[in-house]
Formats: sequence, structure tokens, C-alpha cells
Amino acid sequence: MSTVKNYLSLIKFSHTIFAMPFAMIGFFLGVKYVNDVAPLTLEQVLVRFALVIGCMVFARSAAMAFNRWLDVKFDALNPRTAIREIPKGIISKNSALRFVIFNCAAFVVCTWFINPLCFALSFVALAVVLGYSYTKRFTPLCHLVLGLGLSLAPIGAYLAVTGHFALLPILFSLTVIFWVSGFDIIYSLQDEEFDKSQNLYSMPSWLGKVRALRVSEILHGLSTAAVLAAGIHGGFGILYWIGVAIFVSMLVYQHRLVKPNDLSRVNLAFMTANGIASVVFSVFVISGLFVR
Repeated sequence: MSTVKNYLSLIKFSHTIFAMPFAMIGFFLGVKYVNDVAPLTLEQVLVRFALVIGCMVFARSAAMAFNRWLDVKFDALNPRTAIREIPKGIISKNSALRFVIFNCAAFVVCTWFINPLCFALSFVALAVVLGYSYTKRFTPLCHLVLGLGLSLAPIGAYLAVTGHFALLPILFSLTVIFWVSGFDIIYSLQDEEFDKSQNLYSMPSWLGKVRALRVSEILHGLSTAAVLAAGIHGGFGILYWIGVAIFVSMLVYQHRLVKPNDLSRVNLAFMTANGIASVVFSVFVISGLFVR
């Protein structure tokens, strides 16, 4: 059990709360669309649901473990991250790499059982979520690449059910890109000085805390615009708009928590506000799909 716990800590399994709810939105959007054309059996829905969950878990586990494996030198030097499993020797680098390879393979296998399109795109998805780990070495736009990786969740889940692209899940993916990018900038405020000392790129190390927070606000404004556009395009009812109100209020709330000269509540903004935003919003959206 201690080994399992160590690996769950390595990949920050609790952070699944950010992307998983949006994957569920994409999945149930797909179910609603397909059922309006040719209803799925309960068994078909459950099998696809299990495969989508598997894809989410395996892809995210691979991405997080790869990030920890690649960044071990920096993590060991940073007082905030020196307690992580690989720098402390709790998990060896070789074990972490084997874990990455296993999860990549498991992700591809899951997509194989979904449909040919998802299988073909699985390699693109892995390139994005693994490639993110390199971006902090050469661009302050690394936050947007992280957002792009997580934004694949609603599109991927929708494709798993329908086998084709549509505008609505893309709008939800845009919501995720800008939302995640914005809160990742807030989280990276903690490492501004360390990133500068190691020639690593981030919005805070490039622009400073004040202007980085302004960029975060702009990104969250774009996320709000995308979620509003999704609601209008999808013709959602009152439940959706209640969810939007809660989602946007959590975006505003986290910006009230964090100030350039006071980072004491960054973790509250990062985990609590964004966790509530994601989970509550998805509950209202999915409920709105089936309750009119």
C-alpha cells in the first residue's frame, strides 16, 4: 500500500479533479448526441465510460510522472519541491521512467478499443502532454501548453462516443485551455525567483508577479467568454447558467485571494477554488443535458 501511495503522490492524483469533470462533460455530450440519433445500450455506455476513465488516468499519470522524471535536477534544488518522491529517493528515476512507459502503453491500448480515430490521435495527445515538460526550458508560454494538454479531455471523451469532431466540445476545450493556463500562472508565482536563477521560463519570471497576474486575469476572461459561447451555442437551460455563475465566481475569487505581495493563499486558490469550479460546473452542465 505504501508503494501505491507513493506513486499516487508522485502524480498528484488529487489534481485529477481539474480535467476529469470536463472529460465527463465531453462524454455525456457525446452520449446525448448519439442517443438522439441511435440510442446506445447501457452496456455500450458503461464500456465507453470505463475506457474514457482509463485514458484519462493513464495519460495524466504518464504526463505527471514524466514531468517529475525530467525535472528531478530542478526539483532537488528548489526548496518547495525537494520533498518530492524522486529527489528524496522514495521512487528511483528508473522506476519512474518505467511507470511512464507503462502508462503510455496502457493509454494507447485503451484508445485502440475505443475507435480508430482515437487510436490515431493518441500519439498526438501523448506528444502534447509529455512535451509540455520541456517547454519551461525555452518559453514562458509553457502555461498555455499545459492548458492545451488538459483541454484534450472534453474533445477526446466526445470523440470516444461519437467518433467525430463538433464545435461544442471544442468550445469547452477552449474554456479549459484558458482556465488552466490562468491558474497555472498563479501557482507558478511561488517559483519566480527560483525560475530566474535556473534560467527557466514562466510568466512570473518573464514579466514579474504584477504583470503575470494581469495575464492570468486576461486568460480567465477568455475562459469566461468561451464558456458563455458554449452555453449560447448549445442552447442550454437554467442549470447550465447556474453552473456558469459558480464557475466564473470561482475565477474571480481566486484572483481576490492572491496578491503580488501576498502568496500565502496560493494553494487555497489553486486547489479549492479551481476544484469547486470544475466539479460543480460539470454537475450542473451534465444535469442540464438530461433535465429540461
